[in-house]
Amino acid sequence: MCGIAGTYRWPDGKAVTDRLTGILAHRGPDGSGRYSHPVGDGEVHLGHRRLAIIDLSETGAQPMASDGLVLTYNGELYNAPELRAELSAAGVRFKGTSDTEVLLEAWRRWGTGCLSRLRGMFAFGVFDERTGELVLARDQLGVKPLFLLRRGEGLVFASELKALAAVAGTSLDVDPGALVASLLYYWVPDSRCAYREAEKLPPGSWLRVRPDGRVERGRFWNLRDVAAEAREAPAPDLAAVVEESTRLHLLSDVPVATFLSGGLDSSYLTALAARERPGISAYTIGFRPEDAKFEAMPDDLRHARIVAERFGVDLHEIEIAPDVLDLLPRMTYHLDEPIGDPAAINTFLICQAAREAGVKVMLSGMGADELFAGYRKHLANLLALRYQRVPRPLRRGLSAAVDRLPVATGRRGLRSVRFAKRFLSFADLPEETAFRRSYTMYDRAQLLDLVAPDLAGTVEDVLTEHADVYRDNDLDDFVNRMCLGDARMFLPGLNLAYTDRSSMAASTEVRVPYVDVEVVRAAFAVPGDRKIVGRQGKAVLKEAACSVLPREIVYRPKGLFSAPLRAWMSRDLAPLVREVINDGELVRSGFLRRDALARLAAEDAAGQQDFSKQLWHVLTLEYWYRDATGRRSSLTA
Repeated sequence: MCGIAGTYRWPDGKAVTDRLTGILAHRGPDGSGRYSHPVGDGEVHLGHRRLAIIDLSETGAQPMASDGLVLTYNGELYNAPELRAELSAAGVRFKGTSDTEVLLEAWRRWGTGCLSRLRGMFAFGVFDERTGELVLARDQLGVKPLFLLRRGEGLVFASELKALAAVAGTSLDVDPGALVASLLYYWVPDSRCAYREAEKLPPGSWLRVRPDGRVERGRFWNLRDVAAEAREAPAPDLAAVVEESTRLHLLSDVPVATFLSGGLDSSYLTALAARERPGISAYTIGFRPEDAKFEAMPDDLRHARIVAERFGVDLHEIEIAPDVLDLLPRMTYHLDEPIGDPAAINTFLICQAAREAGVKVMLSGMGADELFAGYRKHLANLLALRYQRVPRPLRRGLSAAVDRLPVATGRRGLRSVRFAKRFLSFADLPEETAFRRSYTMYDRAQLLDLVAPDLAGTVEDVLTEHADVYRDNDLDDFVNRMCLGDARMFLPGLNLAYTDRSSMAASTEVRVPYVDVEVVRAAFAVPGDRKIVGRQGKAVLKEAACSVLPREIVYRPKGLFSAPLRAWMSRDLAPLVREVINDGELVRSGFLRRDALARLAAEDAAGQQDFSKQLWHVLTLEYWYRDATGRRSSLTA
């Protein structure tokens, strides 16, 4: 895992590349390098920051140049040993043991044809001195980020948007559409970018720039097509597929540890990893007793301890304390775009603790919920189909009664009431609208009420984009349609994005064995009625895990990798929320309406509605917006 950057026929490219690379230093504290070469009437410059994981010697340093090809690469190839053997049999002689060299030689032999053969996470740029062409590529599922900016015949790229923003300066304008999308989802979908000119290279794609200014794009992997093809495949041995993926993800020349919440996904991976590496370390999060008392949180520590004792795991426990709120502006900076999920802080704290203990690589259970229908929203949308058969007068009466109930008392949040209100907010809606509403922050009317009137057309564009993506499939299975929608939008736009940025802020690599091309194929070969059975989500994954884990872990209630937001909002963050409403830049600029924002805060404080996630995201958006527009935040947490 590293940081990559570069320029192609860009003004003052050498200095720009050096600055890009310097801003990415946290992604690779183990070394840096730069390569330069003339191209046309300009130059190409490739930069690299190294986090040494495989082949710690200088033979793994980057940018790596060999016989006219030069590579700057971020990621890990888990099938590098297999590719190395194939290339060696064809006569290739390797100098070191890095997967970087394997990728370089695979490119030399197969060009873009090598991309579909790669099993791992990656983003890279490869330059051919003979043709003067630069090709950028990103992995199949968007685990690794790659941002780029084109002006005229020039191009600049980097692993993080903040680097591009720093070198472009005030010439980059914030994209209001991306901010509206962020309000809706609490993250910016991968199809959009927070700045108008910048873009994210789509997952499973490549881009080639030529000296004559021509640009060519291609796609080597399409999740939509893979899901359709997998539907026709025989049912896989899911346990074998997950076990193989976990084993491959342990490939490393440095210590590897795991995230361990005590839930199914992380426990399954930790148990499998412990078989391969006895005594492996694991890290888990706990909460202040007063926060857990106000807002019931999953009992992760108890379950994590059960798993650790059962499999001989060295467990490290980290408590989220009040001083974590000081991390809000720091995390907003590192997340690149406005992302309102407090789980980013959890990830950063775990990775920071692991790094201080000498661990560079962590395994995460990210992706299992999206692929195997493990979120509450998946079951809730199925239940909504049944609820719609209830006579309409009864539904209206129930909705009115639940609406009058408070979501919190003075001493404690009422989670069941919150769930009921959330369910009833979408249970009567058509399929796509209901699915979107089950996990977004606002409905159409609420979002229009919150933003400036001249953004009404932008709101419609964002809603239409979601509908278009969700309906773009050949699946006749409702559960798998939801899973495909999540894997195309929710997974790369939110979960993989915050995992990458917050872990790399702590100079730590996070690997995601469930987000593996073979696991994905296996997931979409499983029909929806095997993913949700009765009221059990991820049923097929639970069946696979039962041969390894105790049933107490496999069938424990679904927990959230989140934070006690209602507790924070009622105490620690209340003054900050008031400050943003009264004197925030989003309100002063006219982007958000003060009266609508004040109503959210008032209803949340009164305990009538739970808007803690919305308010948390407004805080992150405020910090991000002030930095992005050059008005450094004076907010104090």
